[in-house]
Amino acid sequence: MYIAIAGNIGSGKSTLTALLAEAFGLKPVYEAVSENPYLEDFYRDMASYAFHSQVFFLARRVRQHLLEVNGNPRVVQDRTVYEDAFVFAKNLHREGFLSRRDWETYMDLFQSVSSALRKPDLLIYLRASLPTLKARIAKRGRPFERQIPDSYLLSLNALYEDLMASWDLSPVEVVEADRLDFVEREEDRMALLEALKRRLGP
Repeated sequence: MYIAIAGNIGSGKSTLTALLAEAFGLKPVYEAVSENPYLEDFYRDMASYAFHSQVFFLARRVRQHLLEVNGNPRVVQDRTVYEDAFVFAKNLHREGFLSRRDWETYMDLFQSVSSALRKPDLLIYLRASLPTLKARIAKRGRPFERQIPDSYLLSLNALYEDLMASWDLSPVEVVEADRLDFVEREEDRMALLEALKRRLGP
């Protein structure tokens, strides 16, 4: 079983990864946010560091996938390589922070490795509105995330919806994170786990 969790910054991916790992006996694979040496510079100056940051995330995600996902029978992953390409990198290209040359180079790298990666058995998409994202970003208190523009988060949300509309690699379970607050409310956590147990079966 390979479950992938998709969602915008602050949607609750890491929390849900930990919950599912414990509830279903899965190996958790977390996003390497704290390991990215470009991330603080990126949020300060997106145009100068967009390509560097995205290539780091791509390289780290592929390494995680090959070492921790491909060969593990039971795993849950916090964010996928597909989001890196079709949400984050695509948004940076649209906004002019990734030049056409850098975008094409990045996508060439992505296409070269993506066929070697195991596809999820289930993708869980955490859909969250801007107020929910901002509240959770503020609560976790990462200094480099405090200045993320609202427009950036909204653009990512729109691209997430595009990605989910075209997703054909696995079944998708959409979790409305505005309504179901599994981060803060125990009853919502239990309701979500019960729903996923029914979806996944014994």
